[in-house]
Amino acid sequence: MNDRPARRCPLCGKPVEPAYRPFCGKRCADLDLARWLGERYRVPAAEEDDGGPEADDKD
Repeated sequence: MNDRPARRCPLCGKPVEPAYRPFCGKRCADLDLARWLGERYRVPAAEEDDGGPEADDKD
């Protein structure tokens, strides 16, 4: 009846536990949080010109 494949934990590949979605349990959820806090994961960002005084000195 359900044609969708079972979701898997992105860290260990075990089936997802709804209480810890998208992870299989507390351990993998905590490991993922530790990776974010330890800056192993990063979101790329581009520096934007804020139009401040430094921008005027480029002439």
